Amino acid sequence: MGRGFFSFLLLVTVLGGFFVAPTPTITRADDLADAVAKQKALASQIAKQKAQVAALTQSQASLSTELASTKRSLASINADLTAVRSNVVQMTVDVAVAQGQVDELDAVVSQLDLQLRDLQDQEAAKLAQLNERKAVLAARIRLAYDSDRTTVLETMLSSGTFTDVLNDVSYQLDFAEQDRLLAEQIVADQKVLTVLRASVETTRSQTKEMKAAADARRAELGVQLKELAATRDKLARLEAETKRLLAAQQAAFARMSANKAALATSIAASEKADRALQATIDRLIAEQSRQGGIPSQYSGTLSWPLGGTVTQWFGCTGFEWEPPKGDCAHFHSGIDIAAPMYTPIRAAGAGVVVFAGPNPYDAYPKAWIVIIAHSNNLSTWYAHIDDVTRPPAVVKGQRVEAGQVIAYVGTTGRSTGPHLHWGVVSNGDFVDPRLFL
Repeated sequence: MGRGFFSFLLLVTVLGGFFVAPTPTITRADDLADAVAKQKALASQIAKQKAQVAALTQSQASLSTELASTKRSLASINADLTAVRSNVVQMTVDVAVAQGQVDELDAVVSQLDLQLRDLQDQEAAKLAQLNERKAVLAARIRLAYDSDRTTVLETMLSSGTFTDVLNDVSYQLDFAEQDRLLAEQIVADQKVLTVLRASVETTRSQTKEMKAAADARRAELGVQLKELAATRDKLARLEAETKRLLAAQQAAFARMSANKAALATSIAASEKADRALQATIDRLIAEQSRQGGIPSQYSGTLSWPLGGTVTQWFGCTGFEWEPPKGDCAHFHSGIDIAAPMYTPIRAAGAGVVVFAGPNPYDAYPKAWIVIIAHSNNLSTWYAHIDDVTRPPAVVKGQRVEAGQVIAYVGTTGRSTGPHLHWGVVSNGDFVDPRLFL
């Protein structure tokens, strides 16, 4: 019994030791759960932020595409300034939205910086706590090892009574339990620290990525702002030029139409002359078609006959000198392109010239016109061309190719300034030339 008891004492001594340590802060059982929950919340936050960056990148790419398209439209030979103006207004809104999203991205980066510093502080505190506990456990183990070298007999002799021996054994058993709990706390601390370190690294990486994304989106926004400003400036210049030309035309028209009764008579006479010329052209095209001079169908597309400033588009207009049609009090049957005198006018497509000269049905002053048949149901009209300095470059019956010079800008007929009136007749009726471009 004595040897067994001594062996028991020895075992207790090895397990326990006699070091009395300060009680460390206890790790709560849910610390790890809290760290994992925060890690999952961070992952969700990062996924949302990445989706926002992707959406911003896509919207800016679309905006860049729209800017490039609007820039091309504005640089085209005959820009539709009304459509461009609408696009510019929409892009101004889009750029403002992008500016707000970039500002939000900057706020996200600032928030991530704060989160990173907070996580780093938590990591440092947990590491210090872990190191403290490891030091305590190491000291206890070292003291236990030193105590193991004391013989059981010495332990017995050092105790005053047998009751003291039992108390010593109980005391050592208590310390053994403390060592076990301390070791478990170290393991728990290590797990929490692992999660914290992973969160720190993830946040550090995301912060770096978000900063790069914010810089890239801000740089793109800067480019787009410059492009938008340049587009606005060019649009303003073209609108000012169009306004100037329209003012000149209005002034010329006012001089021509001081007498309202005379204006009404002039409009009616012009309509009658156009109808008569159209009937003649229909007959000439039919003759050419029967002779095989023009195809039954036109398989190509049309091109602008010249570049300039469009002062009137096809359709309803506010210009009083245009005749009524349908629901329109004043209707424009073609597109007016203002350009300097003698600017070359080119065939919008390949075909046969069926008319070149003054409209025989016009009252004085007669408008000079070139008409090209592209098929037996499609023709293009080029009116107000010059007749003296640079007369038409083609004659009736001549075959022309697309882009070939056929005439020059003039002011013949009832014109308010140098421009080309370009019309397209399809199946016997004037239609919007843009349908064929």
